Amino acid sequence: MAKSLYGFISDAWKRPSASYVGKLRQSRLIGWRREPAVVRIERPTRLDRARSLGYKAKQGIIVVRAKVRRGGRRKTRPKHGRRPKRMGVHKITPGKSLQRIAEERAARKYPNMEVLNSYWVAEDGKRKWYEIIFVEPANPVIASDKNLNWICSRKHKGRVFRGKTSAGKKGRGLV
Repeated sequence: MAKSLYGFISDAWKRPSASYVGKLRQSRLIGWRREPAVVRIERPTRLDRARSLGYKAKQGIIVVRAKVRRGGRRKTRPKHGRRPKRMGVHKITPGKSLQRIAEERAARKYPNMEVLNSYWVAEDGKRKWYEIIFVEPANPVIASDKNLNWICSRKHKGRVFRGKTSAGKKGRGLV
């Protein structure tokens, strides 16, 4: 059986250095580093991944690229006496993954939208970039879509902040 277009795209993203994706990513990162932390984009960078997570090119759905710093928590060193072991500066890690942090930051910028899902797109020594799929629950096009109208219910409001996305469920030990 012949492989689909999405199959070729996913194969290229599995080993970026061995495919066209590696060269593209280097040039893209130069521009992405200068951009703000949360940027709305025209279309997904990884179409196969976005489609598998529920993206559709229709009204009421947008894609946002979010940038987060890498590494553990940056904690200031206490000024008064403690022995080094009790300083609590090194090896302090956040309780949330960087993907979850990126989703939440982007969701604060778009308060009328709900996070459907997100996926990794790039990283360098200092930052990671994730693309987040947003759905507008108030949009009539979304309300009439049988696969997406579940998000229009009020009980899904603020789902990203309650750990209901894939990254949130993974961090809570549910997946």
